[in-house]
Amino acid sequence: MSFRQGHFFTAENRESYSHLQHEENQIDYQQITPLDLKSLWHKTLEGGMHGICFSIYEDGQKPGSIITEVQVERRIEILKPYAKWVRSFSCIEGNEHVPRVAKKHGMKTLVGAWLGDDMELNEREIESLISMANEGLVDVAAVGNEVMYRKDLTEDQLLAYIQRVKEAIPHIPVGYVDAYYEFSHRPRITEICDVVLTNCYPYWEGCPIEYSFDHMKSMFESAKHAGQGKRVIITETGWPSEGGAFKASVANEENAMRYFIDCQHWYNANGIESFYFASFDESWKVGPEGDVGAYWGLWDKHEKIKY
Repeated sequence: MSFRQGHFFTAENRESYSHLQHEENQIDYQQITPLDLKSLWHKTLEGGMHGICFSIYEDGQKPGSIITEVQVERRIEILKPYAKWVRSFSCIEGNEHVPRVAKKHGMKTLVGAWLGDDMELNEREIESLISMANEGLVDVAAVGNEVMYRKDLTEDQLLAYIQRVKEAIPHIPVGYVDAYYEFSHRPRITEICDVVLTNCYPYWEGCPIEYSFDHMKSMFESAKHAGQGKRVIITETGWPSEGGAFKASVANEENAMRYFIDCQHWYNANGIESFYFASFDESWKVGPEGDVGAYWGLWDKHEKIKY
């Protein structure tokens, strides 16, 4: 996920959400001590998640680095007690180890082919995704991640890739990952997808923490409405634990814990399929996202659980 412009939290949002506070047994964080908040965060994490986004890169690594199976194995071992599913973002350069190792450890997989403006790499990604699906390593296939936002491909090019994968693996649900509003703006993409795979980031819309949970729910409802009855999975949502502010969104430990707790309680209570972003902090993300990019993990870059 990268910084995106054009969809910011507004005064109208604030007004529409004001009456929702404390509904659905939402926690009054004003009454919780910092120590109690950390305890509740750990209890929530130990209660388990539907899914987690796999952070593959250690310090000194970045997209393009070749990742070993040993590295993936170590991190899957850490994550498997806490999540039923794991999401990967690419099918090459070592990322193909993620679904294989996850399956070995009894986890389900949402496997993504990363698409960009390099057609040769796209071909390798698509072929690897199809191959892994035919091996039984893929439970849900994602063809592309925020390609429309980055404008790396035309809509017709993306549709052709999705159709190709659907025809090659008709026994597996296939979708495309993008921000919630893209599924309303691009009905042809929504129509071709078996499943709507939506990213929901109140942080990147400048939303204050006290409204972030309700704003995330509205994002989900928007994608659900666009899907017209299709299965909807939240493929990414999260809050950084440090690194500064983006408009009214403040990245700090308290807000990151609050957001995680509220989201997980709601997902678990309503049977919503979701993948939290992210598992581990990754230093390379400082480049595309600024300081906050390095602090989205539930574990730090040394693989130690936070807080």
